[in-house]
Amino acid sequence: MNLENGCEKFRVTVSARHLHLTQETVDILFGKGHVIEPEVPEGKGQFLSTTRATVVGPRCAFERVAVMGPCRDFNQFEISMTEARMLGVPAVLRMSGDIEGTPGIKIIGTVGEVVLERGVIVAKRHVHMSVAMADRHGVRDGDRLLMRVESEERSLIFDDTIARVETKGPGGAIAHIDTDEGNAAGAGKLTYGFIVGKSDDFQKIFQQG
Repeated sequence: MNLENGCEKFRVTVSARHLHLTQETVDILFGKGHVIEPEVPEGKGQFLSTTRATVVGPRCAFERVAVMGPCRDFNQFEISMTEARMLGVPAVLRMSGDIEGTPGIKIIGTVGEVVLERGVIVAKRHVHMSVAMADRHGVRDGDRLLMRVESEERSLIFDDTIARVETKGPGGAIAHIDTDEGNAAGAGKLTYGFIVGKSDDFQKIFQQG
């Protein structure tokens, strides 16, 4: 994060489609005891693993889908709205982990396959921020924010960006958007953004007008 023209800027990362799996599901797909290993030396928290799987929907299949580590206590497949339509499944917008009532999908590994009854989501765009930064901006966990994503020719302000205030972590902030959103904003490998305000405040301005 850096400070420029009074704005606290932070990294905005584009998340491609990926899987979160339980160890039980990993055992079925890749063999009992299969270890989800990081693609690069592991840091803290979530990581991209070397494991890949095929995901099959009613209309098409995606091969070599990345599996994220470490294993979780639920199965989840995160995609964009465009990819949901390609697969032929409903595009259900949710925060990670909120999978009740979501569509399922078939996953094929190297030694087995699993049909999930639920777990396919389009993740809501969100920004992880430290308590200190949240306090500076008057933000609480779960607030809906206006976030400007900067690029050379397609800078864009996203409404309804969910604040995830973290009590642990390095401080500052980092935002996650999907490939549809990244393409709309012209996001590249090194993209920055900043908080413009709260969605509710923005709506009040228009109501007063």
